[in-house]
Amino acid sequence: MKTLFETVPFPVAVVDENGAFLFHNETFDRDWLEGNRKPETFAEIFDTDGCEQLRNALRDCGEDNVGKIVELRLSAADGTIRWALASLSPLGRSLRGRLLTAVHLSDISERKQQIEDLADRESRWNNALVSSVSGVWDHNYATGQKYYSPTWRKIRGLAPEDPLAASTEEWLQLVHPDDRDYVIHAMARQNAGDPDYTVFEYRERHKKGHWIWILCRGACVEWDETGKATRVVGTDTDISGRKAAEEAMARMSRRLDMALEISGIGVYESDFETGQVDWDERMFRIYGMEKTEEVVIGGLWESFLHPDDAARVQANVLDNIEAGKRFSDQYRVILRDGTERVVRTRTMSFIDSNGHKKMVGANWDVTADVMLHRELERAKTLAEARNRELETARIRIEHNAMHDYLTDLPNRRYLDEMLDRVAAECNRSGEGIAILHIDLDRFKQINDTLGHSAGDMMLKHAARTLKTSLREGDFVARIGGDEFVILSKFQGSPRKLSHFADRIIRELRKPVSYEGHDCRFGASIGIACETGRDIDARQLLLNADIALYRAKHSGRNRHEFFSADTQNEIISTKRLSDEILIALERNEFIPFYQPQFDAKTLNIAGVETLARWMHPEQGLLTPDKFLYTAEELDAVSAIDAMILEKALEDFRGWREGGLKIPRLSVNVSYRRLHDAALPRKLKKLDIEPGTVSFELLESIFLDDSGDDAAKNLARLRKLGIGIEIDDFGTGHASIISLMRLTPDALKIDRELVRHVVQSSKQRKLIGSIIDIGKSLNIKVVAEGVETADHVRILRDLGCDRLQGYALARPMPPSALADFIRAESWR
Repeated sequence: MKTLFETVPFPVAVVDENGAFLFHNETFDRDWLEGNRKPETFAEIFDTDGCEQLRNALRDCGEDNVGKIVELRLSAADGTIRWALASLSPLGRSLRGRLLTAVHLSDISERKQQIEDLADRESRWNNALVSSVSGVWDHNYATGQKYYSPTWRKIRGLAPEDPLAASTEEWLQLVHPDDRDYVIHAMARQNAGDPDYTVFEYRERHKKGHWIWILCRGACVEWDETGKATRVVGTDTDISGRKAAEEAMARMSRRLDMALEISGIGVYESDFETGQVDWDERMFRIYGMEKTEEVVIGGLWESFLHPDDAARVQANVLDNIEAGKRFSDQYRVILRDGTERVVRTRTMSFIDSNGHKKMVGANWDVTADVMLHRELERAKTLAEARNRELETARIRIEHNAMHDYLTDLPNRRYLDEMLDRVAAECNRSGEGIAILHIDLDRFKQINDTLGHSAGDMMLKHAARTLKTSLREGDFVARIGGDEFVILSKFQGSPRKLSHFADRIIRELRKPVSYEGHDCRFGASIGIACETGRDIDARQLLLNADIALYRAKHSGRNRHEFFSADTQNEIISTKRLSDEILIALERNEFIPFYQPQFDAKTLNIAGVETLARWMHPEQGLLTPDKFLYTAEELDAVSAIDAMILEKALEDFRGWREGGLKIPRLSVNVSYRRLHDAALPRKLKKLDIEPGTVSFELLESIFLDDSGDDAAKNLARLRKLGIGIEIDDFGTGHASIISLMRLTPDALKIDRELVRHVVQSSKQRKLIGSIIDIGKSLNIKVVAEGVETADHVRILRDLGCDRLQGYALARPMPPSALADFIRAESWR
């Protein structure tokens, strides 16, 4: 057997059941024992795991008497690994009873290495697929099998157990409608081996309902004998993120391009190594050039620079490029058509990946901006000048807002601020405040008769007088119309305030010359003062106003201090004012009549209408109880109108009853006379011409009265209404005014008539008045005839008509008829 094994051409060894060598041929020695090496067992050749595997195989081979094959690994002395395929054949037992086995070793190292390389490649492929998040698919059309990897499912949100589309048509329903036709075509071309369709993209619906982008890579790997694809293998990759990034990049690029287009910014890049310059389309437009022209450093762009800017601009570029700084510049260029433009640039330098020094920048045409800037500079200059004017105007407006336009005195708004300021100061220091409220007397008559110009002059004169009368620290304001307020510190001495007020009144009473007229007006002053730390300045002003009311009510041209009695009087006056207004609504004012008699015959010559108030609680009230308050309310005109209408109604009734009363005289207030609508209102009353006369106070006919009153009186005369002057002789009217106004009658004031019996001087004075009346063809009426001696003397002096208690008292209309018929005065 030994001789047999020596002759075989492959390595063979005989071993016992323990792997001990009994024999091995030369080929075995050459191939596996490495020359001089003489091992006794297999354990000395192969690795431990291999030896254990070999002993088990030897035992099984001997027991079963069946050959075995095992793979063994050994480590060579140089560290290389060899693999052997051991074929075991049982030989039976030796003479000593040991199991003998023939072992044939075949070197399978190369095949083993190929298998390992294949495994490595498969591992790398699997790892690459996993790391690339690509899903593998395998379509075997020959067998009808289709394979989809877990990653393929994961891309679409599918779980391992989720069912797949049963057919291509069903799967196509998951493809985006806009992509279906393209996918069908791409799949067909991919199956046909078209290299242009090895990779294509499409959208597919995710399990959650949204669209995902798929990058499909596939290729045909098996064909049938006709060349038709029978197996196609590929991968799908989710590129939704990349697509979103591309879309975002596209949007950003689009926005940037639109922004550059809208702004007209041109972008360029210069390479200082090659001298090449790359301009975008907008750069060419800025410089008015065609895109076909070549741009290089030191050439085209430099030729456009304005001669005055060229050296500076190029030096600026070189300096900043050398320093590696970002920089900006602005310069002029002259285009080929000769137009001059202004360009602004922003530039920075950098080194590219090739080590080239480059410059990138942006240009934009700012000619319009520069022109606008110049215009704005001009506008700014104008605006600054205008602002100075406005500041001056503001100061003037603020001054005007706080001052009276006519007198330049502080106004009510300024006064309110000063009240708060002085009150706060007094509350801190404990000092007192005094307020003098001044109202000009007879100012309205001057304003209405001589005109507003005269009134304005009087107000200016009053303002100057008040300013020169002020003490140190005093404040004066005009608060409206003919009212002024003086704000002064109060040291606790009412006497000093009284002397101060008297001095103001004296100064204001001095005559003022206006266009040849000596105008006189006075002043009434209300004073309120208080000390302490809790002063209510506004209430103090109200108190001064109350005191002023008392001063005017007490005779004018005087001053009054505020007191509790004054306040009570004001409250009473307020109540009376309300009652007067109610009385007008209730028609409570009624006429009384006092007959006038012919001085020679004592026949009835007419009746004077007198106003009475039938008060619901106080009974019959004469004018002295309500007339002053009615004047303050401006209600006298309304009372006059009511009395006139009732008197006309009574007069017509007397006429119809056969009672012969020649005429009716009615008192008319100053304000009613100046009512422009008065003639129109009287015309509606259908007054019989020659039957009605208006009695007007002599004070209305000032020497300085203007033409307005005369014009109104002329309109009254056209209506047949006579004019009589009441209270004549009180010193207001002159012969000139009588000649100009030519009244129908004069009523001598009762104060002149009262002492005519005892005083010869009074008789002479009245005689003179009568003579004046006769010389001017004016009837003379004497009122206040109290005794028979009055009747006799006035008749002898030539008086035309008599009126007074000696002949008849005022009476209601119901009593007048009986009185006239009885003739008890004779």
